[in-house]
Amino acid sequence: MLIISNTVTIADWEVELNAIRSAGNGGQNVNKVATAIHLRFDINRSSLPAIYKEKLLKLSDSRISSEGIIIIKSQQFRTQLLNKEAALERLKELILSAMVVQKSRRATKPTKSSQRRRMDSKTKRGASKALRKKVDF
Repeated sequence: MLIISNTVTIADWEVELNAIRSAGNGGQNVNKVATAIHLRFDINRSSLPAIYKEKLLKLSDSRISSEGIIIIKSQQFRTQLLNKEAALERLKELILSAMVVQKSRRATKPTKSSQRRRMDSKTKRGASKALRKKVDF
């Protein structure tokens, strides 16, 4: 069971975990042992509250397919158990990140003094560059 918050949990049957062979170098072990984990989580079939499902489906994340299935591949560690824990943790982080409310941005203007300072520094910089020019008699 994966605990998302005090009220929201995901049952084990909702998460499909498959052990696969890791990609990349690793010597003989990489061809024999399936240590990487391929996690699949169907948002629509899950027991998540409706608001969670809605916000997850609205996310523009490459790990979420058009059918609403979250696919996470974990091959960071050398053991299957650590990769499984890492994949579940990444699923939890993805679900929690969907629930974070973005603060609305208020448009601001730079102050007169900051504009003046900016223009002064540009003038100074231009003057120092002008001094580097070839002198024409």
